Amino acid sequence: MDATLIAQYALAGLVIGVIYCLMAVGITFIYSVMKMINWAMGEFYMLGGYLQYLLLSTWLGPSRWYLALPLAVLGVGLLGMGIQRVLLRPMFVGQGERLDEYATIVTISLTVLFRNLAIVVFGPYQFSPRDYAPPVQVGPLPLNGSRLVAFLGAVILLGAFAVVVRWSWFGRALRAAAQNRLGALSAGIDLPRMDMLAFGVGVALAGAAGALLAPVFLVFPESGAVSTVKGFEIIVIGGLGSIPGSIVGGLLLGLVESLGSVFLSASFRDVYGFGLLLLVLALRPAGLWGERAREA
Repeated sequence: MDATLIAQYALAGLVIGVIYCLMAVGITFIYSVMKMINWAMGEFYMLGGYLQYLLLSTWLGPSRWYLALPLAVLGVGLLGMGIQRVLLRPMFVGQGERLDEYATIVTISLTVLFRNLAIVVFGPYQFSPRDYAPPVQVGPLPLNGSRLVAFLGAVILLGAFAVVVRWSWFGRALRAAAQNRLGALSAGIDLPRMDMLAFGVGVALAGAAGALLAPVFLVFPESGAVSTVKGFEIIVIGGLGSIPGSIVGGLLLGLVESLGSVFLSASFRDVYGFGLLLLVLALRPAGLWGERAREA
């Protein structure tokens, strides 16, 4: 096996793994703060791709993709905040009790709604913006320019997310809500506002993944289905509720899929991720960074 070819596939796996991390971190972040699973994350990924395509094809032009990216992310984030304010806030009865089944029904309904709206508005067609950048050489290895832009954009977003959550007042308030909602409420934190912002940030990360990968994986109504599966694979591998676990899980999944394609067969690319998932569950049922349940 050619070492250069292996290195090329490993690099491609790391690049796509970082993009996977955006989706997984978004799911984990919403779960950590609101203690609910957003089953519609893939559709927010899809919306990010459609917004990116529309901005480039109708307003900004293909050469201004760097302006369209933040606008697409912002648009998805604002939509998420509005959805949380109108549809998900009623999940909370008072401040201590939650109707968890309400959130499940609402987010699954959003999946069906957004997917069918995309079919009605855009049809069952695939769209793709022009590549963000020409192919580049990373040492001796060629790399698709759009993938490199997606990788760098994902790294910047994850870095900015980590800085805000770790060092800002807003991040400390969100971490307090994630650790103890009643304690955060007693400290004067506005939990409904934190929930709205957390949901907006979480779905914006998924929208960013869709916008960054629009020229690579195309944009179509079903594009969010695969990304949803990948996101949940990663959070199970890394441990539900663990942001570091989501990042490590995303990188591992990208590497396993890419290297499996070169050593075994590219036809079973998605199977390798499930194999990794089953292996982790067999060895660590709570995930790599998950906590074991405490028994009284």
